[in-house]
Amino acid sequence: MKKRLLYASLLVLISSCSTVPLSTDQSGAGKAGQPDIASQPLVVPPLASIRDTPPRALEGRFQQVSWASLPGWKDDDLSHAWKAFINNCKGLMRPVSGSLAMQARAAPRAWQPVCAAAANTGFSGNAVDAPRIRQFLEQYLRPWRLLDAAGKPARNTVTGYYEPLVRASRTRQGDYQWPLYATPDDLLTIDLGSVYPELAGKRVRGKLDGKRVVPYDTRAEIAASPERRPPVIVWVDDPVEAFFLQIQGSGRAQLTDGSTIRLAYADHNGRPYVSIARWLADQGQMPLAKASMQNIKAWARSHPGRVQEMLNANPAMVFFREEPVTDPELGPKGAYGIPLIGGRAVAVDTHYVPLGTPLFLATTQPGSAAPLRRLVLAQDTGAAIKGAARADYYWGFGDEAGALAGRMKQQGEMWVLWPAGAGAPSAR
Repeated sequence: MKKRLLYASLLVLISSCSTVPLSTDQSGAGKAGQPDIASQPLVVPPLASIRDTPPRALEGRFQQVSWASLPGWKDDDLSHAWKAFINNCKGLMRPVSGSLAMQARAAPRAWQPVCAAAANTGFSGNAVDAPRIRQFLEQYLRPWRLLDAAGKPARNTVTGYYEPLVRASRTRQGDYQWPLYATPDDLLTIDLGSVYPELAGKRVRGKLDGKRVVPYDTRAEIAASPERRPPVIVWVDDPVEAFFLQIQGSGRAQLTDGSTIRLAYADHNGRPYVSIARWLADQGQMPLAKASMQNIKAWARSHPGRVQEMLNANPAMVFFREEPVTDPELGPKGAYGIPLIGGRAVAVDTHYVPLGTPLFLATTQPGSAAPLRRLVLAQDTGAAIKGAARADYYWGFGDEAGALAGRMKQQGEMWVLWPAGAGAPSAR
């Protein structure tokens, strides 16, 4: 009875909190004070030393097909894809814990021969002749078409995301009035999957109120209590830019001294996301179809006294950690703990495709019928990325990437590229 009461109380708390993707990085790479995995050489352990763990069931079904059946496979310029592929192998060769609290990832033992062969090619980490990369992939991998529950080719929405840039100051001054926070000291995280396997991958955020765990403060409550606010990393000069950086989950900040830092996702307050575009439409301020970032910024400039009211419509708050920008080509780390590379990474639903899996994505350019068909890597997840063939395409850094990401809502299909001779795609 006590267990059932505890289970019920946790479900009540879940109803006011959202879940976020969990990093599968168990090696320590990328943590504070630790070297970034992308800066380390690819080391492939012997197959016998790679621990196997029980397989994780995937909801997706797969049908092996020929390379010739992939639309536009020969047209993809793979010359700059090798760095992304090698970094992905570094993630694949990390130890596996077998914890159900982690997102499903590609089976490392299946990938050991491929990654060992990749490490021995002698290819550089940067530009490599596209035909040589294509020959390697066709030799060591086989394409499997992702099917839906009915056994038909899965087709789903493909959206886009990017890494934005904001102007910021270390101190609150002048136009720099909008804070971006580090993780507060009193934020608690409860891993439900460690107790209840059926809740694997779900975490509850909260704080202590006496002896009770209660939901963490909303955005409005944090803004209304400056004496209790979380630590501020930087102050931004535009509230809407700061808000959209939180939506993207990470970004870069150009400081007043000219230097640039990365604000990487660290945690969140557990509250569900609510669209401020929907709030503006409900308030009669602008039609929902017109609520672009540019129009929202214009509304904020003409209604300065209502900006905080607009922001407070979304109770969710993202917290960040500061990181250096060591390689401009590399974006923030996704849920797989690997820095994303623009045009070569996607967020997926790991119930269908495990993290670390190379994919061939066939979709169209943002707002267009022009084909977009590319080798990508499943290196991220997202709360809205649900279902077979659902994907969020990472466009990269800056305003141009943001413009493309903002217009992207296409239909697409995907093929899993899996080691030859390893059978159907599997997860651990």
